[in-house]
Amino acid sequence: MRHYFLGLASGKSRRERQEQLFVYGKESDYYELQNYLLKEYKAHQVLITRNGRSAIAAGLKNYFRDGGEVVINGFTCHAVVQGVKAAGMTPVFADIERETLNFTVETIEKVLTKKTRAIIIQNTLGNMVDIKKIEKFAKKNNLVLVEDLAHCTGRVYSDGREAGTVGEITVFSFGKEKSIDVGNGGAVAFRDSVAPIVAIPKLRPPMSEVLRARWYPTFGAICRGLSYLKLNGLFMRLLLSLKLVERSADGDVNYDKHLSYGQAKLALRQLKRRKNIGKKPLREFFLVKNRKEVLEKLAKAGYYFSGFWYEKPVSPERYYKNVKFPEKACPEAVYVSEHIINFPNYYKKSDLAPARKIVMENLENKK
Repeated sequence: MRHYFLGLASGKSRRERQEQLFVYGKESDYYELQNYLLKEYKAHQVLITRNGRSAIAAGLKNYFRDGGEVVINGFTCHAVVQGVKAAGMTPVFADIERETLNFTVETIEKVLTKKTRAIIIQNTLGNMVDIKKIEKFAKKNNLVLVEDLAHCTGRVYSDGREAGTVGEITVFSFGKEKSIDVGNGGAVAFRDSVAPIVAIPKLRPPMSEVLRARWYPTFGAICRGLSYLKLNGLFMRLLLSLKLVERSADGDVNYDKHLSYGQAKLALRQLKRRKNIGKKPLREFFLVKNRKEVLEKLAKAGYYFSGFWYEKPVSPERYYKNVKFPEKACPEAVYVSEHIINFPNYYKKSDLAPARKIVMENLENKK
């Protein structure tokens, strides 16, 4: 029986792993990426950053010099919370709807205060918000729209506009299993002409960080191979202890460093294919009755998760208590986090057909 690993950089082919391991980049690749983003997203300035959370922090910190509140999706990654807080602002969670995993104008309105300055649109797993309604609401309340493209680079809203071409600020993440994936890195594009001109990150990342990004798809493949011998856990713990890998949620915010030239080269290659990448959502999600039982059935059928998006309203679980998530105010986000299972889109439909059959037999509510 063939095994399917729904994580651990499983979307990387052998060619892509080799490309990431041996890529050679130059300073010109960095500036080519910057210029491409300037042109394609009609920006006045672009900063290439160390990771996505640094891009969020740089975007907010340089646009808002006096703090305030930022509305974010009630079902999200800790990196978003981290980026907002690093900018000296306060994240405020708006509850979601089950059908899209996104907040709505109605749930945003419930948490709106006089201190609210911005809204970060996430388009969770590549499911798109009702951009017309949110854009109208933002203009009415003098709020800045920040589009986070981590899950949705190349995706198009129902009105035909591409994600990243609507808000005043566009944020990119090039981290593991994002829509553009080169291991880590990010960017922020200031599309509003009133945004201040800010200092560009000057420092290249340390060699240890560059090597981790180069090797992570290869380590993922080795880890999957060792799983047949039940040695994958030991191997991963060894890599973590030697700091040869870094858990994606454990990065810090740094305004001075940008991604490596080789990663810039890879990111640009993927961005040039973004409209093809964006034809499908990043992941296909389902809400099931008893997730633990379904996961056991999937494992018996050869489908393995190394983690899924998301096991808590703010993931990963190890950071959840520190966030102090308002569960009573976001019941839908809590419910979804307890029932969701999702598949990455890089497998063929035929590959996932048995898994989808198992899930469909155990749906909580049909979508």
